[in-house]
Amino acid sequence: MILKHVDVVNDISKEDFQKNYFKKHKPLLIKNFASRWDAFDKWNFDFIREKAGEQDVPLYDNKPADASKSTDAPVTHMKMKDYIDTIKSKPSDLRIFFYIITDRLPELLKNFTYPDLGIKFFKRLPTLFFGGSDAHVLMHYDVDLGDFLHIHFEGKKRILLFDQKQSPFLYKVPLSVHTIYDVDYENPDYEKFPALKYAKGFEIFMEHGDALFIPGAFWHFNRYLEPGFSMSLRALPNKPKVFANMLYHVFIMRYTDKILRKLFKEKWVNYKQKWAYEKSTEALAKNLNK
Repeated sequence: MILKHVDVVNDISKEDFQKNYFKKHKPLLIKNFASRWDAFDKWNFDFIREKAGEQDVPLYDNKPADASKSTDAPVTHMKMKDYIDTIKSKPSDLRIFFYIITDRLPELLKNFTYPDLGIKFFKRLPTLFFGGSDAHVLMHYDVDLGDFLHIHFEGKKRILLFDQKQSPFLYKVPLSVHTIYDVDYENPDYEKFPALKYAKGFEIFMEHGDALFIPGAFWHFNRYLEPGFSMSLRALPNKPKVFANMLYHVFIMRYTDKILRKLFKEKWVNYKQKWAYEKSTEALAKNLNK
């Protein structure tokens, strides 16, 4: 892969952000962003363990979805306090996915301030994501195609970003928002997946309090290097063409895939994997023949 760094700033005005990043669909890392909040000292495991420790939370691991099921079920459940104790005490790939603050821990809503960056955030869905030191999130882009600000807390985290133009080199699975399951983005096998070598993207390392602007429909791979958690503040698409594409993704593409997965199970999943490989092989051949 051909990876470069994103621009990094300590602060940025709304005007500069809109002109140089939002309108250009360009990612940006803002260092120590959350340290400006009055309640920044509450954004840690101890505070969440105290306030939500008795809550039952569904947990996921690094394994791909079960091809025999039409929906992705959690691998287990724990109380929040036990989950936090587990990932702090030993390596773990267990993750909490899409923990909606408004529903689960509304007290946190008063502990941060939405940034004045000219983005109309969808305030119903500020969400948290947790992971142990062995956890990663498979390469994907979000089905709602929204721009979002990703703010990280506690341990370090590595993120890879690619725009949609790189999809042919990432082995994108048809009718899905993810790539072939066995592509290892930490130790790429260029003999098995030669097109991946030509994918152009960004590599970002995040620390406690950093914020990353991720433009809508950007591919992202998240790897927790240490136990940590992140908050995502989302904005729904507001351009007619992007909004229409979002409706297609959410209501047509996703449900078509679910129906076919329910009907054909592993056969459908394997067919899509093969189809993705063939399409990327074709893209590689075209790229080499330029």
